Amino acid sequence: MKRTFTALLLSTVAAVAAAQHQHHAPATTPAAQAASTDFAEGEVRKVDKAAGKVIIKHGEIRSVNMGPMTMMFDVKSPALLDKVVAGDKVKFRVEEIKGDYVVTAIEKAK
Repeated sequence: MKRTFTALLLSTVAAVAAAQHQHHAPATTPAAQAASTDFAEGEVRKVDKAAGKVIIKHGEIRSVNMGPMTMMFDVKSPALLDKVVAGDKVKFRVEEIKGDYVVTAIEKAK
């Protein structure tokens, strides 16, 4: 009887430890992390180099869980705006930085 209780106790402890490990496992897999850096697609509507801003009509932006819309973005580096002009179809990356959505990479779509 004592051995049965000990075996039951050990198996319960092992099950709880496994459940806690599973609960604390990282929520994102390498594939999910890679998806968060995917480029979104859009069309540049306006470039304001002096202000460091760009208006883009875009589809879904998975990296920040944003649906399709037309929106003005800050850019991480004004030099990014040298690559595009209004009317260009683009691929771009957005990150949320200090509560703002910021274009951190942009290139003409092929």
